[in-house]
Amino acid sequence: MERKAVTTSEAPIPKAPYSQAIIANGFVFVSGQVAIDPKTGEPVHGSFEDELKLALNNMKAILEAAGSSLDKVVKVTIFLADMSNFPKLNEIYRQFFPEPFPARTTIQAQPPGGFQVEVECIAML
Repeated sequence: MERKAVTTSEAPIPKAPYSQAIIANGFVFVSGQVAIDPKTGEPVHGSFEDELKLALNNMKAILEAAGSSLDKVVKVTIFLADMSNFPKLNEIYRQFFPEPFPARTTIQAQPPGGFQVEVECIAML
C-alpha cells in the first residue's frame, strides 16, 4: 500500500513533524485542524464559533487539495475544551456536512495552543 502526503497553502502548513493529510488505500486521513490562519500561520483565538468555522474551513481546503470533499467524509473526531459548546458545535456542524452525516466522536480534551476545538477526519477519495 502506498501513502501520499497532501499539502496545500490554503490550510496551515504544519510546524511539527506531521502531514496535513495522508492518502492511502482510497481514503484521505486529515490531521487535526485548529483555528490557524492559513495565510499568516498565526493562531486565531476568538469565539468558539469562529474557531470551529476556521478549523472546518482548513479541513475542507485539505480535503479539496486531496481530491475529496466534505460530502465524502465518513468519520469525524472533534476535541472540545468545554463540552458546554456541544450545542453550538452541532449547529455549525450541520452547515458543513450534508446528510447522511459522517460517523462522529466528540471528546472533551484541551487542544494544543489553548484552542477551544480541534477537528480531524477520514474521507473517501
